[in-house]
Amino acid sequence: MALVGFLDWGFGNLVRFAKHIAFRKEERGPLSWPFVGTLLLVLVYGLIMLFSASYVTAYYRFNDIYHFIGPQVVVAVIGLLVMFLISNINYQSLRYVYWHIYILLIGMLVLALFSEPQNNCHRWIYLFGNSLQPSEVAKFATVLGIALMTDQQYQKRHTLIRGLVIPLAPLLPIFVLLRLEPHNSAILLICMIAATMLFCGGCGLRWMPLMAVLGAGGIYLMLTAEGNSVANERLGAWGLLAESDVDLGYQTTQSLYSIASGGLTGLGIGNSRQKHLWLPEATNDFIFSIVCEELGFIGAILCILLFVLLIVQGILIALRAPDYFGTMLAVGITSQVAWQVFCHIGVVTATLPNTGISLPFFSSGGTSLLLLLCEMGVLLSVSRAGNARLRSQQKQRQQELRERLRGRPDGQRTVYHRPQTQ
Repeated sequence: MALVGFLDWGFGNLVRFAKHIAFRKEERGPLSWPFVGTLLLVLVYGLIMLFSASYVTAYYRFNDIYHFIGPQVVVAVIGLLVMFLISNINYQSLRYVYWHIYILLIGMLVLALFSEPQNNCHRWIYLFGNSLQPSEVAKFATVLGIALMTDQQYQKRHTLIRGLVIPLAPLLPIFVLLRLEPHNSAILLICMIAATMLFCGGCGLRWMPLMAVLGAGGIYLMLTAEGNSVANERLGAWGLLAESDVDLGYQTTQSLYSIASGGLTGLGIGNSRQKHLWLPEATNDFIFSIVCEELGFIGAILCILLFVLLIVQGILIALRAPDYFGTMLAVGITSQVAWQVFCHIGVVTATLPNTGISLPFFSSGGTSLLLLLCEMGVLLSVSRAGNARLRSQQKQRQQELRERLRGRPDGQRTVYHRPQTQ
């Protein structure tokens, strides 16, 4: 019996996934084109700024100014095609493949520990000449897992066990493996995504202050633990006037120089001085500094407003979702983008310690961009279902209005009709 159950769990769920992957005609609504338009604006803005921020480093290190932007454009095009494909897939089918994704993720995190390190960190796995960060997969796995488990425990989601412990339990192995890499910023980001989803989903609200205290204590111990040299250096280099012997203090200082020199209107696109090997990681963790330097305060505000518009539309998609599972998926994906933007801008402005979080759709990294666009496809799938429900409700109201105007034969009150004169 155990073998039959395992086969049904492993292969039966794949069959169910394939069975439910397509929308039924009445459940497939139109795309949310305003959201797509905003996303395209953000993506194009990001690609332009990435090329501007990267061509100096690309030429110096690889003798090719297109080294960073070339693959990024290819991934963006492929990602958009995959996004539109996923938007036509019924998001409900994802229920059946969560544990498959989870087991694959654990395997990738373990494999990363035995991979070649970069900057004394084991965060990447290498396949077919390309690198992949399992932590990017972990973000979506967290969103999908919490959405699934809170939906399954919907009636008892207000309790401690069903609302908080069960949804958070699968995150513990992920945190342990990420801590071994180490990848503290990914742990912090996943914690913020999970907390946002649970709070918005109304899960264990009575117990949430206690869980918040325990979580904050655990994060504090993790960051300040003896032997955690990476976190200790980053906390030591934190400050508006960060001057330290470690590279992190230098990096923060150069970021502030870059922002300050931009002024109101900036130095002009392509005219950044700090990207000439003064600012480390200008193509990734500190790309917003280049936005501020080249486009000034106006360009920075435009960038922030585009992200705000994208996030607000993501929230509206969550509110219009036809079910709790869809709402939680949309909340999780939107909160991931929101928290990454917040943390990235916080780091480059020295508001937060240097955590090394990329700016969505701007920073270099094909894995991150591809997975983000896939998540946008899931969000658009939720929007299709929500738009279909709204369209159905609108048709129903119109039908009821027509019936009232015509008068009903079942004894209900009818509209008075003026008698015709002969």
